Amino acid sequence: MNCSRPTKIAQILPIFNSFIYPSRGVEKIGFLNLWARSRKGLSAVSVKKMGWSLENPDGDVETKKVSVSPATEDYGQEAIEAIRAGKVIAVPTDTLYGFACDACSAEAVNRIYEIKGRKHTSPLAICVGDVHDIKHYAVTDHLPLGLLDCLLPGPVTLVLRRGESSILEKSLNPGLESIGVRVPDCNFIRVIARGSRSALALTSANLSGQPSSIDIKDFENLWEHCAYVYDGGILPAGRAGSTVVDLTKLGKYKILRPGSAKEETVAILERHSLLEDGTGA
Repeated sequence: MNCSRPTKIAQILPIFNSFIYPSRGVEKIGFLNLWARSRKGLSAVSVKKMGWSLENPDGDVETKKVSVSPATEDYGQEAIEAIRAGKVIAVPTDTLYGFACDACSAEAVNRIYEIKGRKHTSPLAICVGDVHDIKHYAVTDHLPLGLLDCLLPGPVTLVLRRGESSILEKSLNPGLESIGVRVPDCNFIRVIARGSRSALALTSANLSGQPSSIDIKDFENLWEHCAYVYDGGILPAGRAGSTVVDLTKLGKYKILRPGSAKEETVAILERHSLLEDGTGA
């Protein structure tokens, strides 16, 4: 079924278009103007080194430098190289700030769990650069024609079956046959995903169980654990996060988390003739 008006969740939610440059094309990174307005005193073309005062076991105070840069295309290659090197970075998305790393690096994924203090039984989602990349990591051939392009890019996490053909490492979310997939309506993280030539493991930038972050200051106590922190300003979507929907069953959907776009997501799903899965399974 083809998309009818509106075609994408990001177009339905004007708040995203008001603050984030449209995701078509990668020539411009839309956080630049927002970042510049909300971060007075930081140059959009320079990196500010922020000092951390840390006490070592001997009682001496050390200063750790943490690189905080604007989430613009000027720093895209730097972020890509960090991901390829197995590092963890902090990035804005179209919903919340997140920690990202190479989903195929077991060491980097473990590092994210350590930073968040998160149990390894809690799965991580992945982020890819474009909708057509999803098929490399999850099963999509059971979905109605055009559905993915109507939902994504946007503030939605799709839970799909991995399938035997998935190129994801088995060490990511071991024992689970499904995977949450995101294509955020945010050029910066999509440029990183494309350039890394891998899926990104992506989770919210906060300690496990603590409020999600819409400003880099919200997780300032965790900066030291990241190779780089990228500042996209105060994100306008609130702390609800993405809407999480299970699409593992043919012709069915189940909302696992309402998030910031439940109504718009459900409208698109039902327009494509999917029925809500009312079972408890």
